[in-house]
Amino acid sequence: MKITLPDGTIVPALGQGTWFMGESKAAEQQEIGALKLGIEHGLTLIDTAEMYAEGGSERVVGKAIKGLRDKIFLVSKVVPYHADLQGTMTACEHSLQRLQTDYLDLYLLHWPGSIPIANTIEAMERLIKQGKIKRWGVSNFDVADLQAVDSYIQNRELMTNQVLYNLSRRGIEFDLLPWSRQHKLPTMAYSPIEQGRILSNPKLNDLAKQHNATPAQIALAWVLRNHDIIAIPKAATQAHVLDNLKALNIKLSNDDLAFLDNAFPAPNWKRPLEML
Repeated sequence: MKITLPDGTIVPALGQGTWFMGESKAAEQQEIGALKLGIEHGLTLIDTAEMYAEGGSERVVGKAIKGLRDKIFLVSKVVPYHADLQGTMTACEHSLQRLQTDYLDLYLLHWPGSIPIANTIEAMERLIKQGKIKRWGVSNFDVADLQAVDSYIQNRELMTNQVLYNLSRRGIEFDLLPWSRQHKLPTMAYSPIEQGRILSNPKLNDLAKQHNATPAQIALAWVLRNHDIIAIPKAATQAHVLDNLKALNIKLSNDDLAFLDNAFPAPNWKRPLEML
């Protein structure tokens, strides 16, 4: 299952998230092994951020992709309080050092902040000219935030908006997701199983049993049901990676989707954009 970005680049619909990785030295080799196994099975889009474990996540990713860089679509993020012109460029340099690479495939502004977005965009454009990033995008942007960069979306320079989206966090379906689809802007979904909090839902478990699957696999298959959403679940063990991969083979019927709509109702009014 693949997704096409606005510039024509094709990436896997199922990638690998790394939030909470790099926080424990004892877990490092296990995390590296999980990422490597994912890469072997085609999960070559890897998402990280300078904020995750204060750079620790990027260090783990750097070790995992060593010798494999040409196979990887590497995503990282700059925090908004670094996102002025010089701060963005410096943050990117530090991320590249931790990741042991010369470039990022995609660099995102982690969430909207007080620094004018024009300053961040200027930095992104300079980084592209210098070859340090290939593309740029945003994260945790609501409709009004995207409208402020609409010209870049129309010109197909902004590649994605990474937001919280899962069965229990469907607020974007009311306005943000339709707006993004109208403008052909792919969505990247973080925490697609709500960090495990939805997995005890009885109805989700019932449906999982019908598919001979786990609740997490059903929840992930639901996020992947459309062809314009990239899901980036974290899997810190090899067993978890293999479990996530099975979600790609689950086809939810219209009855299944209606059942999940009943268990996790879609929004019928505008809600503030949710973040974790």
